[in-house]
Amino acid sequence: MSGAPVSALERSGTGLEYLQKVLSGEHGNVPIGDTVGFRMKEVSKGRIVFEGMPGANVLNLIGTVHGGYAATILDSALALSILSTLDADSNFTTLEIKVNYVRSITPGMTVRATGEIVHAGRRVATSEAKLTDAEGKLLAHGTTTCLILPRERP
Repeated sequence: MSGAPVSALERSGTGLEYLQKVLSGEHGNVPIGDTVGFRMKEVSKGRIVFEGMPGANVLNLIGTVHGGYAATILDSALALSILSTLDADSNFTTLEIKVNYVRSITPGMTVRATGEIVHAGRRVATSEAKLTDAEGKLLAHGTTTCLILPRERP
């Protein structure tokens, strides 16, 4: 059984400690993951993996999975790989994201998004992520830049 979702803004501890609680089920899944169909499978400092199986709810009018699905799972992998490097006093916000589509995604296909930190600076961090199918074929890839901010506490 999984716990209720807890916002990263309300977290205690480091970003990695928070994400480990999500992975263990102590905190609920990433809410958008429940909506479109993906879950965290691995996390370590600077690296995160999500797996999903898109369903009919994310199809476009030509019968393939909407590009927004790939962008969404990649965005989570990109941003949360950065969160995994932050200390308890830091937060972040996305400045930009870029996604490149390589192959179409079909409903029921198992996909895996792996995000890894490229640069973790004091004020800016960048990461890259790849979305692959069950055989490891590249479906899409992306990059992000995030601004690191001091964490405001209630």
